[in-house]
Amino acid sequence: MITLGPVSSVFPDTAVAVAELAEMAELSAGKRAHALALGIDTVRCAAADGDHDLAAAAAARALERAGLSPDRLDALLLVGGRAPRYLMASEATRLQHRLGADRAFVAGVGELGCASISAAFTLAAGLLRGDPHCGNVLIVAAATAPTRFRYRAPMTLLGDGAGAVLLTTGKTGRYQLVDHLVRSDGKYSDLFRIDYRNLPQRDWREECADEATYSFRLAVESRKRLAAMNEELLRRNGLRLPDLGPVLMQNLSAGAFSFWEEALETRVDQACRRNLAAYGHLGSLDVLVNLEAAAPHRAPGDYTLLLNSSPVAAWSSTLLRRLPDREYEGIEL
Repeated sequence: MITLGPVSSVFPDTAVAVAELAEMAELSAGKRAHALALGIDTVRCAAADGDHDLAAAAAARALERAGLSPDRLDALLLVGGRAPRYLMASEATRLQHRLGADRAFVAGVGELGCASISAAFTLAAGLLRGDPHCGNVLIVAAATAPTRFRYRAPMTLLGDGAGAVLLTTGKTGRYQLVDHLVRSDGKYSDLFRIDYRNLPQRDWREECADEATYSFRLAVESRKRLAAMNEELLRRNGLRLPDLGPVLMQNLSAGAFSFWEEALETRVDQACRRNLAAYGHLGSLDVLVNLEAAAPHRAPGDYTLLLNSSPVAAWSSTLLRRLPDREYEGIEL
């Protein structure tokens, strides 16, 4: 059995109301109205190069909660940030050195946007199932805005933060990782992008190459993909969607939650809406924050469907089962 948890999250102290973001004055009236109607009240804002400090703090907190010293960590997977500080350098081994996880296998996981953490779940599960010497894997994700503009038209507003989750073959953890699917489609590989080679950093802006493609074509395909993936995942585990509680997913906007509730004929957990309002969109970190927030409201044995997607495009569907809470007094491996 592979268990997931503890989960830790760390956020910058600075919280800024969306209406008070400096970039609001640079938006057209229509885009400003849209940004204010996303269901996001505030976002957390980190200092420059704050993603590494946030990631290290989240990783250390998760290890401390598990009672696991860094030198006993078997594998460390870092989900790539929105923009690396340096080309050619290794953010993953930098984090390894800072933690003191010298014996851990280390790798960076990325290229799937917000769904990159879903790919990290797949890699972590493969390591735990396939390597008899690997008993624990720490996944770390940090998100800080890659440009000075936090509004990502036409979908969301970006907030800053970091999180970490420990996957083990032991008996600790909040959830059992029951089953997991990840799919992708390269037709949308550069639908969202930042031209950074030919512009000074102050002028970097995340742009959607075709908003109609995102809002309609990709939305229709995402609905079909996730519906099919959910059906496959639940069928092979003898479950039905109506038998489960509200689903958990990433946080883009209040409108996106309504779309998915109608498209998948289900409910989105209120924890997602609360975290959307408080933090905005956190990329890969969204699903970790929502999992932890929803845990107290799930009874042991309850199944949870965790959905994730990105405009790359990539999609994931993960089936989890809530485990009884235990005090983290160390992991016996």
